[in-house]
Amino acid sequence: MRTSAPTTLPRRTGRRVAALLPAALLPAALLGLALETGASAAPRLPLPAPPPPPPAVPAPRTTGGSDQGSYHQGDRIVINGQSQQALWRWLGPLGSRPRELWLPLEVLQNQLGVSSRSRPDGSLDLEWFGRPLLVPPNRQRSLDDEVALDALPLLEAVGVGLQPSERSLSLTLPEARLLGVRSAAQPAAQRVVLDLAAPALVRSSGSALVLNLDARPDQLAQLTSLGLVVSRDPAGLALRPRSGPVSRMFTLGEPNRVVIDIPGGGATTGPSAEPGPIDPAVQALIGRTLRWDRLTRQGVRINAVRMDPRTAPLQLRPLVRPGGMEGLNSLVQLAAQTNARVAINGGYFNRVRRLPLGALKLDGRWMSGPILNRGVAAWSGRELPRFGRLRLEEWVAGPDGRRFPIVVSNSGYVQRGISLYTAAWGPSYRALSGSETALVVEADGQVSRGFGSLELERGVPLGAGQTLLVGRGGVQLPWPSGSRLQLTSRPSDPLGQELQVIGGGPLLLQNGRIALNGSAENFSASFLRQGAPRTVLGSDGREVWLITLEGTTDSGPTLSQTAQLLLQLGLRDALNLDGGSSTGLVLGGSHQVKGRGVAGSVHNGVGLVP
Repeated sequence: MRTSAPTTLPRRTGRRVAALLPAALLPAALLGLALETGASAAPRLPLPAPPPPPPAVPAPRTTGGSDQGSYHQGDRIVINGQSQQALWRWLGPLGSRPRELWLPLEVLQNQLGVSSRSRPDGSLDLEWFGRPLLVPPNRQRSLDDEVALDALPLLEAVGVGLQPSERSLSLTLPEARLLGVRSAAQPAAQRVVLDLAAPALVRSSGSALVLNLDARPDQLAQLTSLGLVVSRDPAGLALRPRSGPVSRMFTLGEPNRVVIDIPGGGATTGPSAEPGPIDPAVQALIGRTLRWDRLTRQGVRINAVRMDPRTAPLQLRPLVRPGGMEGLNSLVQLAAQTNARVAINGGYFNRVRRLPLGALKLDGRWMSGPILNRGVAAWSGRELPRFGRLRLEEWVAGPDGRRFPIVVSNSGYVQRGISLYTAAWGPSYRALSGSETALVVEADGQVSRGFGSLELERGVPLGAGQTLLVGRGGVQLPWPSGSRLQLTSRPSDPLGQELQVIGGGPLLLQNGRIALNGSAENFSASFLRQGAPRTVLGSDGREVWLITLEGTTDSGPTLSQTAQLLLQLGLRDALNLDGGSSTGLVLGGSHQVKGRGVAGSVHNGVGLVP
């Protein structure tokens, strides 16, 4: 049995936190600030009261209001004739130009090809065919469970046609002429540049990119010679790498260009939006080692893959992209990178900053710390996962013995106080808020140097064995170079001692009973009420279950409905993971479930790996 006694650390690869967060998918600059240290012996940093939850997209009056107060909201977006499930809000009368048009950031990035980069203050730099748009934190809002922004200036700058109806919003651009194709070798990739006569819509469809382009036969042959499989799609030209997924795509302006980086190695699925074939090796396991249940209950479509990890040739693993904590992938890419035969999306993340928001522990190393006492699943080796809520109580003590709480560790969750980062975060750290300061603590606990806010904004290296202490919100780090510090860490539950941990929330089932308690994990009431596609990791006491749930006629089940359905299926323990457009199931390389009909980007996952 594992003990929960405190561990004294001169240095470690990760430390954990507890605090208060209103909405899991919103930018870090919008998140609340509050801290439970779990001890009273140390001095408390003066923390302000948490702000109210981030505002939803403004909804003045009703659809029948005055011209200045009317709005309309729908749940489908049609891009050059191809429909997908996504919320949108049109402020102003439908018969004229809107004052604002709020779209999910996921749609802009993955379905239109908009490039984005976050700033330390939480602002978002968008660019589409050379047209820039700066979105400050107070203009990033919640549209149900998605981060949304007013995209009207960017759409109008590129010339996108807008046509709203009762439920659907149609986005159109005339077909652009392909002027030329160029290529250049990049490190571990081949770069293909498409020169266009005008901007074009660029939409992700499975592993392919679909562009509304007019190309000559000789240009199509040139694309094929560069390693792209070319086919016709109802919305235009579908391009996919002959091997491996597209590693990067972005647009440039003056002249208009689409840039595609193609990596080498690995197989991929075809350009169709339908799921590709399941790998025969995985198909052979279904019905023997793996059970794949597909059923519909109470208007909810359920996909569940389950196995006994104690006897199966596969084992349950958190799925983490290589190269550090900053960045997103499609679930198909993540499964391929981690050799997962089966994969579901994992915990929450900040879509603006592309950083994790919750517990992620891999092989005993905290890649990202738990936050807000939220639910986790934890296990070691081939045992069944155990479920509960987790926080880490962590402290730093100086030569005088005074202790200060570490409020977050290796996390995209931004709070006032002292935060901690290690090489598990990645090769470098870049400031996540304004006016940060930092100290480097070596493996022996000695402070070796400090960094100011300008250096942190540019980025500083995270060396092996080093710990970076970051002061945020005006909190000063009182230790000069040469000081010797002591770091301590204590999990609130023995779950924190396991080798593998994945965080999410809320906890749905525990020991055969419904355990849903949103307030205990600091989820907002509106989050608990809304229906959405769901991803769940669970256990019935004999097998581990990887589950997705989707509505057949509506947006999806609420968390309460999800818990009831899982209990009826015989599960004893279950943890809700990220959902909405993140929900996905990849089985043998085939993307079987896409939460809102499209392949959304995710930060991490959970999978079955040889």
